[in-house]
Amino acid sequence: MFRGVNQVNLDAKGRLAIPARYRDQISVQCSGHMVLTIDTEERCLLLYPIDDWEEIQEKVNALPSFNPAARRLQRLLIGHATDLDMDGNGRLLIPSLLREYAGLDKKVILLGQGRKFELWDEAAWNETREEYLQIDDASGNFDGLQDLSL
Repeated sequence: MFRGVNQVNLDAKGRLAIPARYRDQISVQCSGHMVLTIDTEERCLLLYPIDDWEEIQEKVNALPSFNPAARRLQRLLIGHATDLDMDGNGRLLIPSLLREYAGLDKKVILLGQGRKFELWDEAAWNETREEYLQIDDASGNFDGLQDLSL
């Protein structure tokens, strides 16, 4: 499980150093082989271990390609999916087109989301987080939330 918010830097070549607390898990789970794609709802990137990504890709590929919304999702998620291999120093090279999409510069946020990470520009994440914190009717937007106790 990937949990937590991590402030990390991209180096001049666009490499992201995975925080040490995740490296062993990534090495064991997927031998450092990850897949990076765009998020179609937010301007961030989604980073999956290869096995988890392949499950998602199967589901997306199974959608009817004649449905315009499904075809859009297929083109965006699968079309932007990029295989990445963690190097010996625990770094991933983030392709420039994906960095551009998410507006990634030097300071980024690696946000654990259970089976995946989200990769955000730090300023964009801070702004989005503040917007989320201002929403007071979130429980009314999804029926299952009223049954959730923290």
